Amino acid sequence: MRVYHFVDSIHGLNNLALRRLKVSRINQINDPFEFLAADLLDSRDREALHKFKNQLDASVGIVCFSRAWNNPLLWGHYANKHRGIALGFDVPDDSLFPVIYTNQRAKIKFDENSRTVVGGKSVVNKLLCTKFSDWVYEEESRFFVSLDTLQKEGGLHFLEFSPQLLLKEVIVGLNCEVPLLSIRNLLREDLNLVRVKKAGLALRAFKVIEDRTARNLDQ
Repeated sequence: MRVYHFVDSIHGLNNLALRRLKVSRINQINDPFEFLAADLLDSRDREALHKFKNQLDASVGIVCFSRAWNNPLLWGHYANKHRGIALGFDVPDDSLFPVIYTNQRAKIKFDENSRTVVGGKSVVNKLLCTKFSDWVYEEESRFFVSLDTLQKEGGLHFLEFSPQLLLKEVIVGLNCEVPLLSIRNLLREDLNLVRVKKAGLALRAFKVIEDRTARNLDQ
């Protein structure tokens, strides 16, 4: 599946130069409801789920993708107000977990003694991929990875580009000042495999589209 990761221009250039993406930690994601999207009126359930989230944070990281790149909100929120870059990757479908958007927090059962989630992996996966419906514009899919398999630098974790994270597109934001030639130079031997394009605005809809007039610039 083709999916897109939005970054500011500095991090985007670093991603391309070093052939890697920064992996987010569970407890650092911007929505405080993340991984807690259950009915937690019972204080014991709250304690159990917070414990589960902290255990997950210690062992698992996440890379967030969108299944589309043409929504202007994505560029405004995650690509520095259209000054950033979107990186398009081909990722195996079975490695991606699509997010479920809902207005209702799930009813989760906990074992009375162990206070672990009843229902096994399917219920856990639901917790990992449930968000409030107002986030639906993101069209998010998630890539989970074990932290102990990753590069670590300066306290951060990084996932290297690979056949399972195959770079196929670089979309330079509408207001991004990075020349297309700079992107092409960074890609070097991969240039024939990766399409580089400039974002523009649709004339009759609220969409970000390719600026076809920029195709031959900076050659």
